[in-house]
Amino acid sequence: MCLTRLVPALLLTLPLLSPAGWAQLAPSPDEPPVSTAPAAPPDDQSVATFKIQVNLVDLFFTAKDKNGNLVPHLTEGDCSVTEDKVPQKLKNFVAETNQPLTLGILLDTSGSQYQVLPLEQQAGSQFLDRVLKKKDQAFLLSFDVNVDILQDFTNSPHLLTHAMDKAQINTAGGNGAAGIPGAGGGTVPTYGTPKGTLLYDAVYLAANQKLNQETGRKAMIILTDGDDQGSTTKINDAIAAAQRSNAIIYVILIADTGFYGNFGLGYSGYSAAKKMADETGGRVINVGNNGRKLQDAFQQIEDELRTQYVASYTPTNAKLDGTFRHVAVSCGAGIKVQVRKGYFAPSPEN
Repeated sequence: MCLTRLVPALLLTLPLLSPAGWAQLAPSPDEPPVSTAPAAPPDDQSVATFKIQVNLVDLFFTAKDKNGNLVPHLTEGDCSVTEDKVPQKLKNFVAETNQPLTLGILLDTSGSQYQVLPLEQQAGSQFLDRVLKKKDQAFLLSFDVNVDILQDFTNSPHLLTHAMDKAQINTAGGNGAAGIPGAGGGTVPTYGTPKGTLLYDAVYLAANQKLNQETGRKAMIILTDGDDQGSTTKINDAIAAAQRSNAIIYVILIADTGFYGNFGLGYSGYSAAKKMADETGGRVINVGNNGRKLQDAFQQIEDELRTQYVASYTPTNAKLDGTFRHVAVSCGAGIKVQVRKGYFAPSPEN
């Protein structure tokens, strides 16, 4: 399915379908992200999900004790919410364990991921097979020198696994794959460094063209070393797009450290990954190139996505001014709440 049909404003900036029939995406040139969400600001958490319908904010979140264990059985009396430091009166509070889930899996297929891509494919497939329930859906995209949809929304782990298995490393050399063993021959890399890892573009496009049209709980799971090369989207614009689409960002930081050491490239992906996750209420899990840690990371994300609360309130600030509202949730001493930093209020024209 071509994503360009979903966001007409980006139509002229998107390239044609790739030969395999996948929709290849390109970012909007230096434009700040514009929300196309139906009068609904963001949600999130690690999960916190903010969404305004009329004048109601629905906030999804997870709570952990000082040892990092998920805390069950919280009640409305245990938690409080503030917006811009102003206490809010809760209208509803309930544990949500089976609410439908919409996932976007973003797979880094740039040259630096050559050694770890098989680990990502195996662990990612197992995760999707476990986590997707009857009412859930997910899509898969890859990003390197391009951004490509490998599988559009589906409830089928089989289709997602098939698409993930077909993912290939793509660098800027010789028609996109030269220099990668098994995808053009040669050693890694044949010449120069990868000319593109469009991480921020991928986040922006996944938010605006896929998740923005969905309702309920939404999350992106990004498997990457965190380094962006060549995106036209800035990191703050990518984060804002995720916030406006009500999506959490989880980053599984996976890197072939030998690649960076052998070729003298600086590895600095952690800070950017942490910024995207923190601002949207998600988490960064650093697994290096360890397959066991990668499986554990997916298990942690699955547990968090299935152990959530939702608190609803009508904001005391009823202005439709498009401003960013800072939100905080507290559930008592010693309990850490994973929730996004805030949400964008609707603008008058929305």
